[in-house]
Amino acid sequence: MGETAIIGARFNGPPHSGNGGYVCGLVAGLIGGPARVMLKSPPPLETPLNVERSGDAVRLTHDGVVVAEGSAAPPPDVAPPASVSLAAAEAATGYDAPDEHYFPSCFVCGPDRAEGDGLRIFAGSVDGADMVASLWRPDDSLAAPDGLVAGEHVWAALDCPSCFAFRRPDLRVLLGSLTAVVHRRPTPRETYVVAAWPERSEGRKHFSAAALLDAEGEVMARAQALWIELKPEAIAAMKAGG
Repeated sequence: MGETAIIGARFNGPPHSGNGGYVCGLVAGLIGGPARVMLKSPPPLETPLNVERSGDAVRLTHDGVVVAEGSAAPPPDVAPPASVSLAAAEAATGYDAPDEHYFPSCFVCGPDRAEGDGLRIFAGSVDGADMVASLWRPDDSLAAPDGLVAGEHVWAALDCPSCFAFRRPDLRVLLGSLTAVVHRRPTPRETYVVAAWPERSEGRKHFSAAALLDAEGEVMARAQALWIELKPEAIAAMKAGG
């Protein structure tokens, strides 16, 4: 048997496939250090995925289909456009259009996920700035053996807010790639800020960035995301598991 990885059912994005940020973080953990990870097909849950290595690159495949692939990359050179305090993030926490959430069971941003189950990162607009933010208090279940939050959960936390950064409830997108670096992993049960902001759009491609901040405003992790705009029928198919 070769090396394999499994995406647990808890870590879904759409109802029947893995959360993009979590899957990217899983691949990044196999690489070690800053990485760029691209999602190629819906990541199946509770299914052994083959890990294929070539130099500093890693692929996850299933039945010959590439699910995700990544390689070492320079850390993204991004910084929040404005300082976000805990108080400002608390005021922002909560979706701008709560009824428009199209994957309410998402591990990261799903409002249907209970405390201690999902990350419950609900990024809303920051007053006076072109960005969104949310408080995040990681649960003990997210800890790695060393007691700190596992890296894949940090990548996951940077994912969904970078979508809400566009502040367009009508925009139906799916994560195409995530480039991230984790400078310092958080400690469970402490309070942090996740902030995200838009960068640019090119047709169906939309680019944004995100950062994890500690209570003093120090950047602990940062990411750049590429989101691909989808047709309504594609979203409906993912909801149905197609």
